[in-house]
Amino acid sequence: MLLAGEAWQAQFRDFRKEAWRLETRPVYRVPQETDELARFLAGERFPGPYEDDWTALIRKHKETGGTIGRVHIVTRPLSDYLRFEFERYYRHQAPVGEDIRILDVTGRENPLADIDDFWMFDRSTIVLMKYEADGTQTERELYEGDPAPFLEYQRIALAESVPFLEYVAE
Repeated sequence: MLLAGEAWQAQFRDFRKEAWRLETRPVYRVPQETDELARFLAGERFPGPYEDDWTALIRKHKETGGTIGRVHIVTRPLSDYLRFEFERYYRHQAPVGEDIRILDVTGRENPLADIDDFWMFDRSTIVLMKYEADGTQTERELYEGDPAPFLEYQRIALAESVPFLEYVAE
């Protein structure tokens, strides 16, 4: 089942306890970010704190006992896109409560090398994120199988990663 529009937005609005993502790519091509990415590459920085719909969602779920988190698998040197994502988004989202973690696999084996991006909601609903080689999203597919492998991927990702703010402080 392809998730788009209201069905996709409902996943974030309606989860009860946890929304969690595994990010595996060094680049995501997001049309809404094109201008900001170009400005970042030209030297513009994004002072904080930055507030938007996403940070409001983080706060809303935090207030009701829910969590939003992610682990991003990276290698150094970071891609231009990752440097942008760290500056534009993660630096502002982590302090308001998103549990952003980094799994740096530079010089070591990636424990999740064959795993693609996904979102997991309430440890039971899995949405597979599909991308072209250049990072352009092609679809979001509702996974209809057993969530157990994704729970294990989450366990590994969390165990092998460090909090974003700790990672960037190094």
